[in-house]
Amino acid sequence: MVDSRRMQQILTHLSAREAQYVDELCEYVRFPSVSAQPQHQADLAACAEWLAQRCRRAGLEARVCPTAGHPVVWAQTPRKASSSGGSPSRTRRPHYVIYGHYDVQPAEPLDLWKTPPFEPRLEKGALFARGASDNKGQHLAHLQAVEAYLQTGTELPCDLTFIIEGEEEVGSRNLGLFLKEHRAELRCDAVVVSDTGMPSPKHPALTYALRGIAALEVKVTGPSRDLHSGLYGGSVDNPALALCQMLAQLRDAQGRVAIPGFYDDVTSLTAFERRQLARLPHRDNEYRRFLGVPALFGEKGFTSTERRCARPTLEINGLTSGYQGEGSKTIIPAWASAKLTMRLVPHQQPARIARLVARHLKGICPPTVRLQVTAGHGGEPYLVSPEGTQAQAALRALKKAFGRDPVLLREGGSIPIVTDFKKILGADTLLLGLALPDDNAHSPNEKFDLGNYRQGRVLSAWLWQELTQAC
Repeated sequence: MVDSRRMQQILTHLSAREAQYVDELCEYVRFPSVSAQPQHQADLAACAEWLAQRCRRAGLEARVCPTAGHPVVWAQTPRKASSSGGSPSRTRRPHYVIYGHYDVQPAEPLDLWKTPPFEPRLEKGALFARGASDNKGQHLAHLQAVEAYLQTGTELPCDLTFIIEGEEEVGSRNLGLFLKEHRAELRCDAVVVSDTGMPSPKHPALTYALRGIAALEVKVTGPSRDLHSGLYGGSVDNPALALCQMLAQLRDAQGRVAIPGFYDDVTSLTAFERRQLARLPHRDNEYRRFLGVPALFGEKGFTSTERRCARPTLEINGLTSGYQGEGSKTIIPAWASAKLTMRLVPHQQPARIARLVARHLKGICPPTVRLQVTAGHGGEPYLVSPEGTQAQAALRALKKAFGRDPVLLREGGSIPIVTDFKKILGADTLLLGLALPDDNAHSPNEKFDLGNYRQGRVLSAWLWQELTQAC
């Protein structure tokens, strides 16, 4: 284990390079690495190469690994020689995998950004740019902390492997196969992921549960072409109206999803969990004002915190039909479509929920239009005990980094790959997020708090000590 003098050297090294680390993040977020848009394929490849080079400068062995989609960046700490002087070995040292993603969400709508999304802006202690918080800044903090060990000549108490992918924002569609192909090399004691959040800088957090996700696209078609609404209106059904009427039946007035069987596998929150969630800093009035809504809404019988992190939901993500340009065009549109996602809680299964929703839509679709339901990506919910030795070690590292007692979270978002880490690598995931509620992930004017960026490096420096000590 590292003594206090060595640890102070690491922390001093990190503190002295703060301006450099901000510059690095600015350089990183300039890559428009949008995995959902084919025109950015070259940008993703260039971003992966930049990251691999940055890992090598840190002292890691790094390579860019091709997949059927966007590449995976693999970087690892130099292997220790075996005691017999032979080939390098990891057999007697704990091994942890650090996961992140260099791809980002689309930046649209561009007109809502105060400055261009891929031109970083520093303001009021934060860096504004697409990908700053989700997820470039969070995993870059880990890389910089590991670099501090290597550059101060301090031996890490464990072996580390970074796996940074380029397809998280489109469902990690190739990473599962990648993990299976490299299962032996990636077998580890735990996976560390900083891609979640904390309630405030005063409330560092360990996330012990994630919601899963199931996505669908629904399309309703009517006439073979757009029709003049004056000549034909009243004699044919309007696909846009038909779809809206169907979608309106998916939720009741009490905020519950009105699909038979939807809640069959939902496990009730325990009294302990509800007490932990009640510890989080939250005031409904402040939350309402922050969101800019006239009133909050949600499933009856649950707090706002519980609704957004521990209850399943159904949302319309996009709704498209007919003429949407300037002025008027009096038509009956030929088709209408909607994108839906369901956020799921343990122990709901994405495939089953998608089937239930599709079956229900087919049951309520009127005979005057045709319905097509296409399944999208899915990811299972995740749950790990916050009382395990690794979770407790992570909580100790959080307290040392932030100087405050951490809280336990259930996160409303989804990271589908964590279930693959469990199934393929047999490893639990420690979710140690650095994002704040107002970081605008997936929204215009995304930012990353530079204080959390700084403390994230300190957290990572302590984490490997605490985890190894808990082995």
